[in-house]
Amino acid sequence: MRRAKKQPWEAPDSVGIVKTRFLTFAEPPDTFVFESSDRLGPVTLAYETYGELDETRSNAVLITHAFTGDAHAAGWHSVHDRKPGWWDGAIGPGKAFDTDRYFVICANVIGGCSGSTGPESIDPERGRPFGMRFPPVSIRDMVAAQRRLIDALGIERLLAVAGGSMGGMQALQWAVDFPERIAACIPIATCARASAQIIALNAVGRQAIYADPFWNEGDYYGSTAPAAGLAVARMVGHITYMSDESMRNRFGRRLQTKEGRSAGSGADYEVESYLHYRGTTFPRRFDANCYLYMSKAIDNFDLAAGCSSLADAFGPVRAGFLVLSFTSDWLYPSYHSREIVRAFLARGIDVTYRDMESVYGHDAFLVETGRLAEAIDEFLGRVRRSGARRTRTASSNGAQLNGEITL
Repeated sequence: MRRAKKQPWEAPDSVGIVKTRFLTFAEPPDTFVFESSDRLGPVTLAYETYGELDETRSNAVLITHAFTGDAHAAGWHSVHDRKPGWWDGAIGPGKAFDTDRYFVICANVIGGCSGSTGPESIDPERGRPFGMRFPPVSIRDMVAAQRRLIDALGIERLLAVAGGSMGGMQALQWAVDFPERIAACIPIATCARASAQIIALNAVGRQAIYADPFWNEGDYYGSTAPAAGLAVARMVGHITYMSDESMRNRFGRRLQTKEGRSAGSGADYEVESYLHYRGTTFPRRFDANCYLYMSKAIDNFDLAAGCSSLADAFGPVRAGFLVLSFTSDWLYPSYHSREIVRAFLARGIDVTYRDMESVYGHDAFLVETGRLAEAIDEFLGRVRRSGARRTRTASSNGAQLNGEITL
């Protein structure tokens, strides 16, 4: 008798079927205070958890998501899902964030559009979606809302906060704003402040949305959404996530059809077809106003603002760090990570740095999960054994060095 083939959610390294949960806080008269001083309540955060919290409540790891991510980081919502959570390759038994050892949490950020309070949520005062009346959202606001979730889960101190891209910004902000609440921090393919290139690329995406005739100053709910503008913004984004080599390897100059190039507006090349597919499917799950808010939060992120230097900004930090970057990432080039590491070294903060060889560009943090597992497993094991004691020892590319290193 033939044994039935196991489904992906039944695999021994999968967290299986999972459920999104929701926390509502800041119920009036309480309010959530944004960095802009705007106030809002109530606020809901969508979140998921994987693994079990141990008796000492000391094994919790918070995963912070990237620009267009959500709370569904791992596992499957149902047997009908076509794909698992966005970081499924990194979360589960035996993976980078081993759910046999760690209690893993991932929340959709405030201002998001996947179950958390954001621009498309109903304004209780007006009885209609906020739209562009929603308060400006910063990376600090995202972290402050996550802290409310961690409090509600009864966790005094996180073992680690980890994330890539915009998620890495949140991880760094956690280390600065709540130094007593985390033992370790893993910022991946990120920066301490948005560069002119990042701001410029985000500006192009926003202009595509503004130019859509259906955007209507953000008041499009209940009518036609600016899907075409959001699709173009997503297409631009996908170009920045890949490297020249990965695009060359995946698409080359291959034509989409045997008939060859057309004189019209069709997608002649495979790369065109890919970007068109990514763009047109994106508006089904993401809100255009949310895209505007998230991109602005990234642009405005600057940990050194108001400080004499980035090293000065890291003054409150008490966590140990694993900083990871990728050689082919041109959206968040490795020099961003080196700047962070130099600031840590200037303050004598415990940091391990690895600049990983990869052809996948910025997407490497989502693709290279096997290699991430090796670095993260060793680092978190060391943190648990040492109790995250601060030292002046640093490492570069995995080699332990004493004193200063060239970055």
